[in-house]
Amino acid sequence: MAGKANDRKKARMVRLGNREVVTEGLELSFWADISHRCMTASWPAFIGGAALVFIVFNAFFALLYWVGNQPIANVPGGQYIDYLYFSIETLSTAGYGDMHPQTHYGHFVAAVELFTGIFSMSLMTGLVFARFSRPSARLLFADNPVISNHEGQLTLMIRLANERHNIIANATARLWLFKNGVSKEGMAYRRFYELPLIRSESPALALSWTLFHVIDQASPLHGLDAADLEAINAGLGLIVSGYDDVAAQNVHARTSYEYSDIRIGHRYAEILQATDDGRLRIDYSRFHETFEG
Repeated sequence: MAGKANDRKKARMVRLGNREVVTEGLELSFWADISHRCMTASWPAFIGGAALVFIVFNAFFALLYWVGNQPIANVPGGQYIDYLYFSIETLSTAGYGDMHPQTHYGHFVAAVELFTGIFSMSLMTGLVFARFSRPSARLLFADNPVISNHEGQLTLMIRLANERHNIIANATARLWLFKNGVSKEGMAYRRFYELPLIRSESPALALSWTLFHVIDQASPLHGLDAADLEAINAGLGLIVSGYDDVAAQNVHARTSYEYSDIRIGHRYAEILQATDDGRLRIDYSRFHETFEG
């Protein structure tokens, strides 16, 4: 019973795209990959964690000052809150000057806190810079892939758009099909196949782009209907990359779809229109809209 309880404690939920995966038997301590956790945490969680660490550090050093024999000058009454204020000044390297160490013990604790403050601020500066400077593409992907006739051929279509409306040069798209299978030995596995696109590159992605995969006899999707897609637990994975002219960096974006997201016999609603003055109008309110046809 104890072994089963330990296995349950080791289990954790991992989200890969739209799929939730339960992992067991792998132990990874919180501090083993703290830099990755700091980079992948949401901004509220990151700022909250940084504030918590700041409070803990100051509370700890304030306690060290408080238990000493008047290590700091000009502390009225020697209350803990005054030492906390001095700790904040020291850890942040502000140093207003009204309170200062006056014993060897005070100088030693202040020196340790100064080193901690310089180190932690350098680390925080690097993390904040890395989070802000990390390249990312603001791409909008349609909620549902569609399968319908295009140019007289049954075609899988996925629509995407550049939300920033800047230029992503040399944009490249790659599409994969994921499905379950069983080997000759009876072992279940998850296999993926790259789906060739009619046009997998765009010289300048600024507005919208629809990807087309022809479902011919060479396609892994050939002959499959909705029930077949469900039976093999089919999924789609899409990665788009390119060079952002504004950030002067390569950017990447990805999305995934489950078999239930694929709408067979549907088309995307038209979002491109020409205005009376000859300009191009794009209606993003209908970007995710599909209709049978």
